[in-house]
Amino acid sequence: MDFFNKNDEERLATYNSFYHDSNMSWAEIAKMVDTYPNRVRRDAIKLGIKSRNKSEAQKVAISEGRHEHPTEGKTQSKETREKISISQGKIWDDLTENQRELRSEIGLESWNKKTTHEKADFFKKSSEAIREASRHGSKVELQLFDLLIRAGYRVEKHKEHLLQNERFHLDLYVPAVRTAIEVDGPLHFKPVFGEDKLKRRQAADQQKNGLVLSAGMVLIRVKLTKRESQRYLRDIWKSVEEILNTIAKKFPPKHERYFEI
Repeated sequence: MDFFNKNDEERLATYNSFYHDSNMSWAEIAKMVDTYPNRVRRDAIKLGIKSRNKSEAQKVAISEGRHEHPTEGKTQSKETREKISISQGKIWDDLTENQRELRSEIGLESWNKKTTHEKADFFKKSSEAIREASRHGSKVELQLFDLLIRAGYRVEKHKEHLLQNERFHLDLYVPAVRTAIEVDGPLHFKPVFGEDKLKRRQAADQQKNGLVLSAGMVLIRVKLTKRESQRYLRDIWKSVEEILNTIAKKFPPKHERYFEI
């Protein structure tokens, strides 16, 4: 007997059993009743069966082993990550001021919905990340180190004993162009741990500036005023590279040896 000659109740029971209970696809059901997928899908919808959307269908196909997960266990190439970063950056640049404010409001609303425990856990992880960065260098610092090496520079990381005050070390030092690079996170210009600690840190930064410049070196301070991202890193590296190229051509006079990015 042709499946479509069965009454509505029987066909509905079949669809519920195979599509919902057994997570079969319309293609699999169509093959079982010897027809094409769109015919059973349209018939099922007419009988009140809600068809899965694309996202739901993909999840079911992955869970049933009919398709592989598109990203799980796979690593994107550097080129792919950069393309994604550039694309996302363009989307942000094209947003209107109202759209950006709306996104900020959504983010604030999401934060306010977090429980006290979730917020405490967030601050705990943030503090751990700050301590880790102080010991081994921030993510941007490590990436700049890698980019400098790739560009052919010899780089010394967390170099000590170059300055008169040995309590200070330099985040990155490029001997070929006698240039120190300091990567400053928010702790250097925002009162994350209070105004007093900020003032002490800024005073220490000013002292380091003076020691570096008086030692005849160039100083580049990179202030991380935005969220760390591949796009932001590219912008920073472009500026650093331009400064280093300029210095390599002609070492600047004493009053032109401080750069801030």
